[in-house]
Formats: sequence, C-alpha cells, structure tokens
Amino acid sequence: MNPEFLALSVVILLFSVIVHEVMHGFVALKFGDRTALNAGRLTLNPIPHVDPIGTILLPIFFLVFRTGFFIAWAKPVPINPLNFNNIRKGELFVSLAGVGSNFALAILGTIFYHLFSFNLLLQDIFQFTVGINLMLGVFNLLPIPPLDGSKVVLSQLPYHLAKEYEKMTSYGFLIILALLYFNILGLILSLILFPLHALLGVPPL
Repeated sequence: MNPEFLALSVVILLFSVIVHEVMHGFVALKFGDRTALNAGRLTLNPIPHVDPIGTILLPIFFLVFRTGFFIAWAKPVPINPLNFNNIRKGELFVSLAGVGSNFALAILGTIFYHLFSFNLLLQDIFQFTVGINLMLGVFNLLPIPPLDGSKVVLSQLPYHLAKEYEKMTSYGFLIILALLYFNILGLILSLILFPLHALLGVPPL
C-alpha cells in the first residue's frame, strides 16, 4: 500500500469521526446544552476525541488489511438532553447532526474526486473520503442502540414505546457483533452503499 495514501487515509478517517462528534455537540449547543462546550469537546483538536480502540487500533487494522468495511468511532461527546429548549426536536437534530456531517463530507469528496481525475493519488484519497463517510453515515443511521439511528427513532416514539425500545441499549453492541459475524451487516450496508456510490459516480472501496 502506498505509504502516502495510508497516512492521508488515517488523517481523513480521524477527521471524519471527529467532525461527526463535534457536530453532535455543536447542534446540542444550538438547542441550549453547553455540556460539550464546557467539556472542551467543540474542537477539531483530535486529542480530546481520541478513543484508543475506535480511533486508532481498529482504523489502522481496517486500512492495512483493506477489508472493504470500516468501523471507527471517536470518544462520544457528552450531551444532556434535559438542557434542550425543545427535548424531542433537540434529540432528533442532535442525532442527525453527526451522520449529516458525514454525508456532507461525502458530497464534498465526490466533487474533488471528479475535479482531480487527472491525479491518481488524489483521486484515490477522495474516493476513500467518499467511501468512508458514506459508510459511517449509513452505519450510524441503523436503528440499533447506541447508534444515532436508534436515537432518531427514540426521539419520535411515544413515551411508553420509547421506554421499551430503550431496553435494547444493553444488547445493542452484541446485536451489531452478531450482524457483523454472520455477514448480515455487510449485506445491509452493501444494499444501501452501492446505489449511493453509483449515484455519486464514485466506485466503492
């Protein structure tokens, strides 16, 4: 693997997961919650956001072995929905903010991918930018706790159904591991990601 590509890919991956978390905190601030701001997490400085496993070890593993599938995360930004001036609306928009940033980065990467078609290294980098951000966005939209998609669903459910749905939180990570082990997660993501890549005119990873 080209060492320049590997180094730039790590930077892009770190930037993507950090922006995802910062946007959660930024939108929470707009709804009246200063928790992330007070914790010093509304910054692109990677140090406060780094999770040793999700931000360093797993991304390097997936990049080196080119598995075609990436799981990565930064340290979650602290948010207190009780501070929102509108709790249900706040939870909805805060939950969507992270994946929204990933889709925005994917669109930006698509533009540069087509603009730099004359440079193979840059085109590979922007293909990676599109691929990783589409993957992060779609993966986080799955309605499995603690992913953002589950919080979107939770924010729209009636109170009694929301309490039942919240009980899944204890088993969410196990569900994700099971879906990954049986390749169901890869199938679900592929069914969504391939049409998105075709729409943007950027080959999948």
